Amino acid sequence: MSRIGKKPIVIPSGVKIETSGPDVTVTGPKGSLKQTIVAGLNIQVNGNELLVLTENQSRKSRSFQGLTRSLLANMVQGVSEGVKKVLEISGLGYKAELDGSTLVLNLGYSHPVRFSLPEGITASVEKNTIVTISGIDKQKIGQVAANIRATRKPEPYKGKGIRYSGEKIRRKAGKAGA
Repeated sequence: MSRIGKKPIVIPSGVKIETSGPDVTVTGPKGSLKQTIVAGLNIQVNGNELLVLTENQSRKSRSFQGLTRSLLANMVQGVSEGVKKVLEISGLGYKAELDGSTLVLNLGYSHPVRFSLPEGITASVEKNTIVTISGIDKQKIGQVAANIRATRKPEPYKGKGIRYSGEKIRRKAGKAGA
């Protein structure tokens, strides 16, 4: 049995969880999210705790228990507090600016990279080099942050590029080591 799957999810005040068949809807002060769970799992709400239980001890049920619990915990966190990712841009002349719902990145290419943000995701830019992506859906925020980072990954010699806040870049010595 999954160690993560056995842990209960604490439901904060103001968050409602509704189940209808395989669909689970989590509603809170910041919005509402919906997730379809795999057959063989049950959702049980006891007071202010949410449990993910397996109907039987099949391999498929046990393998999806921890995943489903993590997805539901991320949904509860998103609708109650919100989720954010911070990206840092480093490099001479590298900068970002916000144009409505489009993020314009100058990353040393011959043209600016225009990245349109999906619905439900907001971004803010501080000091032209720090981009904060926020919203309620943790999966979508992580994917948007990964797509933005992929436009110019940090390189190992000078460390120029877009990195997550707190990410360590392994540096190489370059020609001096020869």
